[in-house]
Amino acid sequence: MENALLIGLSRQMAMSRDMATIANNLANMNTTAYKSEAMLFEQFLMPDASEQSPDKRISFVQDVGQHRDLRDGALQSTGNPFDIAITGEGFFRVETDAGIRYTRNGNFNLDAEGRLVTSSGDLVLDDAGTPITFADDETGITIARDGTISTDEGLRGRIAIVTFENTRLMKKAGDSLYQTDQPEITPENIRLVQGALEGSNVQPIIEMTNMIDVMRSYASAQKLIEQADQMRRQAIQQLGTVAA
Repeated sequence: MENALLIGLSRQMAMSRDMATIANNLANMNTTAYKSEAMLFEQFLMPDASEQSPDKRISFVQDVGQHRDLRDGALQSTGNPFDIAITGEGFFRVETDAGIRYTRNGNFNLDAEGRLVTSSGDLVLDDAGTPITFADDETGITIARDGTISTDEGLRGRIAIVTFENTRLMKKAGDSLYQTDQPEITPENIRLVQGALEGSNVQPIIEMTNMIDVMRSYASAQKLIEQADQMRRQAIQQLGTVAA
């Protein structure tokens, strides 16, 4: 009976973390370039059961990590010349107070010094590793598909777009930023769209369906715990009756 309680509790703990991940996906369904995530689970076998059993092993549920869905989100046209969407692989390279970070959120604007920055004020870098700066009187800002920037004054460099050997190893750093120790790789085919943003790739209907499944699994585990607890109480009562 103790084993049943422990198994049910381990499942409930796993389901609560799964529910938190689903809730976070739904909360970010309108966040620019957000990538949905899902929990990964595996069976964990305890070598020795707390009760005598033929198998003498208990199977628990263990969460081992998260899977990030890297599929592109839908393009959303904004008409803002400083909004840039990446289609396909690649990340913008930005400079933050904590060092170099990477993002797919191309919601950019100009700061008071004419530098291209993210919505959080982080500097967007060009392929030479320097901030992208425009003069007050520059007009006709155009960003080509490969990231080349031009204005009425001529070429202004190219936005740095990088990728990595295993983008799933990138860690979230807040504000739609990622960090990694992997060496940077230049994508073979850079495809940028000026005046547009990449939307979230969260699919609300699927997430709501997953949420319902998790709620049902949690309720099922709760029922198992209640039944095991009831059996334990009955066993104690019967033992007390025999002893009396």
